[in-house]
Amino acid sequence: MIFTVMIAHANPVDDLIERIAPGCSKKFKTEKIESSKDFFELSQEGNKVCIKGNTWVNVATGLNWYLKYYCGQHLSWNNMQAVLPAVLPKVSRTELHETNLKLRYDFNYCTFSYSMAFWDWARWQKEIDWMALHGINMPLAVVGEECVWRNMLLKLGYSKEEIGRFIAGPAFLAWWAMNNLEGWGGPLPDNWYTQQERLQKQILARMRAFDMHPVLPGYCGMLPHDAKEKLNVNATPGGMWNGYVRPANLSPTDAHFDRIADLYYQELTKLFGKADYYSMDPFHETADADIDYALAGKKLMAAMKRANPKAVWVVQGWTENPRPQMIDSLKQGDLLVLDLFSECRPMFGAPSVWRRTEGYGKHDWAFCMLENFGANVGLHGRMDQLLHNWELAHQLPASQTLKGIGLTMEGSENNPIMFELMTELPWRSHVDKASWVKDYLKARYGKGNVQVQKAWNILSNTIYNCPAGNNQQGPSESIFDGRPSLNNFQVKSWSKMRNYYSPASTLEAARLMNSVAEEFRGNNNFEYDLVDITRQAMDDQARLQYLHTIADINGMDFAAFSQDSARFLNMLLLQDSLLGTRREFRLGHWIEAARSLGKTPAEKDLYEWNARVQITTWGNRECADKGGLRDYAHKEWQGLLKDFYYKRWSLYLDALSKQMYAELKPDPDALGGGPNANKTSSELFAMALPHGPVIDWYAVEEPWTKLHNTYSAKSEGDPITMAARVMKFLEK
Repeated sequence: MIFTVMIAHANPVDDLIERIAPGCSKKFKTEKIESSKDFFELSQEGNKVCIKGNTWVNVATGLNWYLKYYCGQHLSWNNMQAVLPAVLPKVSRTELHETNLKLRYDFNYCTFSYSMAFWDWARWQKEIDWMALHGINMPLAVVGEECVWRNMLLKLGYSKEEIGRFIAGPAFLAWWAMNNLEGWGGPLPDNWYTQQERLQKQILARMRAFDMHPVLPGYCGMLPHDAKEKLNVNATPGGMWNGYVRPANLSPTDAHFDRIADLYYQELTKLFGKADYYSMDPFHETADADIDYALAGKKLMAAMKRANPKAVWVVQGWTENPRPQMIDSLKQGDLLVLDLFSECRPMFGAPSVWRRTEGYGKHDWAFCMLENFGANVGLHGRMDQLLHNWELAHQLPASQTLKGIGLTMEGSENNPIMFELMTELPWRSHVDKASWVKDYLKARYGKGNVQVQKAWNILSNTIYNCPAGNNQQGPSESIFDGRPSLNNFQVKSWSKMRNYYSPASTLEAARLMNSVAEEFRGNNNFEYDLVDITRQAMDDQARLQYLHTIADINGMDFAAFSQDSARFLNMLLLQDSLLGTRREFRLGHWIEAARSLGKTPAEKDLYEWNARVQITTWGNRECADKGGLRDYAHKEWQGLLKDFYYKRWSLYLDALSKQMYAELKPDPDALGGGPNANKTSSELFAMALPHGPVIDWYAVEEPWTKLHNTYSAKSEGDPITMAARVMKFLEK
């Protein structure tokens, strides 16, 4: 490669080094070199490690590669601090990595609510550092989108009160932005708009300093549901979404469309500047209607191009979107499709239930990993399927228009191994899973270990290897988290959960990790993984314990039921104690973050209510129960287990016990016919089937969402000691 003149300006990578390893930037020489090829290069110049790249993001990616594979320092969400030696390991031979995949995208709209709803600048700064270290140069940036909308709607004649009923609360802004609901969780106070506008400006400034290209939210026709009457425009009612009234859709053929779209982009640009990429997902999760999709696509594209003629429209490849009719006539290069679930349900041409034979035709696209739905806690991955589909993406005709990768998780801060693998793919010509996992472990823990390697070999071939044909949404769900019944399996309505690994595998992996835990005491990454893997083993064994308990009911074994139900509840409480040893698994880190954003007691209470509702009922009674949203964002967190899930299970198991005891008692009226004497045969048949007590779960759950009892984010107890205690319990 021929390098040209170094570009001289502020060096954000040196600043990043000072944040992750204070005082260590002087040990490195970081250079941005002008080149048409995306690359990073590691070399040695005297006592300094030299890292070059053609963008600051690529330089940061090279830094991360060096930290992992030369220093045994793995930075991820659970640990963004590196401990470097006084003398850095030398780069004995120049190491060059290049990629043709220039676009590396990050985030799903849902991520901004499920994970980031209450992030402040300190937390965002760490995330941007993580993105830079992992090669992300095209992050979705929708913080403060509601500020743009408020300004636009005020100019359209909406009152402050009307806007408050339209824009959702902090924990539900993603689904408002995706045109799914109005107002739930609001109204937002003035202070919220002020601080989010300021926060977004900080975020964008830092992203741009790293040479990232933030993806700003574009305009695709959304308006309040009453827009037709209020504005006298041709806005189609959005109908309902799981019990919520959806916003209206302004027809692109309406005479007012261009005016309103231009007003939106003017307000967006005024607050946050122009973007090279705009995200728009029209007709998201909607049934086909009498819509001229081709015209709609042209109008949306034209409005975006008026805001920035060089901009590219970013659209999600999800279910029926983007409609082929909408994009077929658009110019090549003006559109980038995110193939949102490439590791499971690819649409780019690989075999799947969503396969599009021709992929996205002439349009550019990115291979994306969704991985997590609802920010649920649990070990999960599709390693073999991810690598297989990645190879196919380079062999099928769609390879001609493949431009990058994307991380499109609904929730972040989980399963770091999967995100590490995904972000390395553009920089590697081939990945052998077994050798890659071995190198990953050495980087993550700073040294190799036979028992640790055995544990992760088990995990990478079982729970982290969800097979093709299994379409479940994210991790296998904890039995603790679901509304109790006689037939508990999946927790949320649409998880599509299906067994694909043996619970013995996670138990053995946990045993192996615990067997060498003392050797890794104080190792942040190891202790995080130890708790996470032991937690998973407990979850999987608890599901078996639940089945034993239900078998006792069906077998009318009162003594066994009493013993097994008590053991199940003890497992739940022990899980709570285990998770309490790590901040990441404590409810307090979520609640404290929510309350900290409030400026007044009323604001703090509103944000806490948002935080509590999202992870439990999600919606009101109608939306939680009939809409099916309850427990969608369930969390395996300390505090939530003890105060929410334990309450449900203890209530249910107690009711089952009373029901069983009542059924064992003889009926004094039986000889005289009793209350069932006149029932039909079908009614008697139904009565004979197993049935549990009927409980109004929403009435049990809602009171907790309105409480303000304190949950601390500070860890309690020793993770190694608690993990050992769990294993001792499980091995009884």
